[in-house]
Amino acid sequence: MSKRTLMIGIATGLLALVPLSATATANDADVKRAGTCSGNSSAKIKLSPEDGRIETEFEVDQNRNGVTWRVVLRRDGAVAARAQATTRGPSGSFELRRLLADGQGTDSVSARAVSPSGEVCTAQASI
Repeated sequence: MSKRTLMIGIATGLLALVPLSATATANDADVKRAGTCSGNSSAKIKLSPEDGRIETEFEVDQNRNGVTWRVVLRRDGAVAARAQATTRGPSGSFELRRLLADGQGTDSVSARAVSPSGEVCTAQASI
């Protein structure tokens, strides 16, 4: 292998890494927060800017499939979405994803889920 061929191979390899590093930093604006649950479940929320809106992902992990939770998302205190979400396998969790309006300044988004047994999970983050 000639020195020129080796240098071209190294340069090509380095250039191939550039998109990977750009992708790795693309989610720096995401905000992730752990939530709390009144029982043994766990909750978390993630907010991401997306085309002038706020992508909101709220997850509850109950470790039990087939349980339908009532969920309310609020942005700056006002109800932004109501839904039902059912836990599914393999982990017995659900994830509720909604795109919310992005107001001026910092937005506070909260999520609250209630199970049929009365367990309550909440999470809150600001972006």
